[in-house]
Amino acid sequence: MSGKVLTAHATSVDGYITGRDPEPGNGLGTGAMLFDWYFDGDTPSKVFTSFRLSEPSARFFDSFAGRIGAIVSGRKTYDDSNGFGGDGSPHPTAPLFVLSHRPPPPTATERQTFVSSIEEAIAAAREVAGDMDVGLQGGGVATSALAAGLLDEFVIHQVPILLGEGRPFFQELPANVKLTLVQAVPAPGVTHLHYRVER
Repeated sequence: MSGKVLTAHATSVDGYITGRDPEPGNGLGTGAMLFDWYFDGDTPSKVFTSFRLSEPSARFFDSFAGRIGAIVSGRKTYDDSNGFGGDGSPHPTAPLFVLSHRPPPPTATERQTFVSSIEEAIAAAREVAGDMDVGLQGGGVATSALAAGLLDEFVIHQVPILLGEGRPFFQELPANVKLTLVQAVPAPGVTHLHYRVER
């Protein structure tokens, strides 16, 4: 049995997943407080060992992060994150598939595979992930997967802030996508929302 395809993002209440001016060297932008909850608690994540979360956030976060067997990212996210540095992936154990029409940069690592379509990226990631899940990173990738009927679930870590500017979670969406709220977990500085995409 294959795993699911899901996307999980910290977002502001007005739907942004970065701060202002995300770009190479400036990461996910300035003025973003979307990730403070990663480090504001005293419970270490079992997956991302540098994270110290509140107990409810750690329980919720690890239940998803521990299921990820491969990651698909957009090229913009990849470039803004400087190729995820020496680790080569935003996840400590999952290899990365980058959706891009440009060739890999010279700094690409062996943990990174570059592919040119969302269908190809998810198929390749599924093969590597096996029974585990495929995680999607970046609003463009999530939107493309949703439009292609390939997204099963998404998680919003909603932070109580209005940023007013940044990169939006979703781009132009298909009409009338129906969702079911599976779980809502309030935690200090964030509310975790887990949705299933209905088909």
